[in-house]
Amino acid sequence: MLLRAYRPEDCPALAQLFYDTVHAVNARDYTPAQLNAWATGTVDLCAWNASFLAHRTLVAQLEGQIAGFGDIDVSSGYLDRLYVHRDFQGRGVATALCDALEGVLSVPLVYTDASITAKPFFLGRGYRLVREQRVERHGVTLTNFRMEKPLLR
Repeated sequence: MLLRAYRPEDCPALAQLFYDTVHAVNARDYTPAQLNAWATGTVDLCAWNASFLAHRTLVAQLEGQIAGFGDIDVSSGYLDRLYVHRDFQGRGVATALCDALEGVLSVPLVYTDASITAKPFFLGRGYRLVREQRVERHGVTLTNFRMEKPLLR
């Protein structure tokens, strides 16, 4: 597996991976209406690119394909996005991305808003559940979880 820094030309592929992952992997935990509200199929690529550039963003490649990506705000410790392509689930992509992203932090705590689907992954990494949250996207309510983990330095 190759982990590399994000490049602006990755943005359209990451937006597509995001859509595909939400609609395939998260379908077991969310309704079709929730999936459509979460990942509409259109993202503001300029805004996503700016966000990726403002954060530490890594792209994972396996077998010559983009297998996943993740980004973290190094000033706050907020793990913003973490998505693994449906064809590369269970192959250590999310673990490698998290290890690398958490490793760049100098703050004492990392936190994220995890989906129902991702919650067990983060619990397995030593994150603790802070609270269940209800968020609204395009008039549809979704459940996620604020989770955090102290970083040992």
